[in-house]
Amino acid sequence: MSSIHSVVYVSTALRPFSTEELSTLLERSRKRNGQAGITGMLLYKDGCFMQAFEGPKGEVQRLHAQIEGDPRHRNLIVLLDGPIPRREFSHWTMGFKELDGDNLEQRSGFSDLLNTLSRNTGFSTDPSLAKRLLLSFTQQPV
Repeated sequence: MSSIHSVVYVSTALRPFSTEELSTLLERSRKRNGQAGITGMLLYKDGCFMQAFEGPKGEVQRLHAQIEGDPRHRNLIVLLDGPIPRREFSHWTMGFKELDGDNLEQRSGFSDLLNTLSRNTGFSTDPSLAKRLLLSFTQQPV
């Protein structure tokens, strides 16, 4: 049995994404991720992204390199990168939640740090906060 590898990162969009741009990004990502055996979750708030993705190590590394080279964002900070015992987002090739206007204070793992993603502070001191926040969305349809 091959091991599962996971990456969690935060980044800042060069400019805010429109609803249409987010839909296109998700459609393409879900198709490619399905073909590559990658699952994950993407959060978007005020021009900032937080994403976790997991799958075969080589595919995860390929996707990670692609994301790092994507000119639509900057200040990419990898919070977690390594093997995990099992998939944590197995139901989605790319789950998604736009957090603008969401009542985040009610979420397990919520921290005001999410509102400071554009400055990329906080989650790097405790990367498990990012994973807990991402996982809190696995209980709702995405």
